[in-house]
Amino acid sequence: MVLVDSSIWIEGMRREGALEIKIALEALLEAYEATLCGPVKMEVLGGARREELAGIQYFFSLMPYYPFNEKIWEEAASLGAKMRGKGWVIPWNDLLVASVALQKGARVYARDKHFEQMAESVGLRLYRPGYGGSYQPEERDDS
Repeated sequence: MVLVDSSIWIEGMRREGALEIKIALEALLEAYEATLCGPVKMEVLGGARREELAGIQYFFSLMPYYPFNEKIWEEAASLGAKMRGKGWVIPWNDLLVASVALQKGARVYARDKHFEQMAESVGLRLYRPGYGGSYQPEERDDS
């Protein structure tokens, strides 16, 4: 599964949004691989136009959703401290999304440098679309 960050949803929903993001997001949705969590939902809905809100809420209600538990909050705080120790200040929302992905074993699809930093430091797995934006399953090392 791929936890889609708000940076991708927002770009994908913009009329003039990047075509490669739109295609890759559509491919994830068609493959039933896109998932959602609370911080992403809050950011997207919080920035939506009033006339689009009901449609987005309905659409999100149909998607797999990762709920939070106490462990997510604790892991996000720990992850934030770890990243600060490396000299990087990561927004709390990104820490929460990364913690959910780490706990659930999901990859993250984002356009945000903070996720790149966390991938380097704590092994967060990032999603990279395939050729032409196609869905790219995770490569397994079966050796």
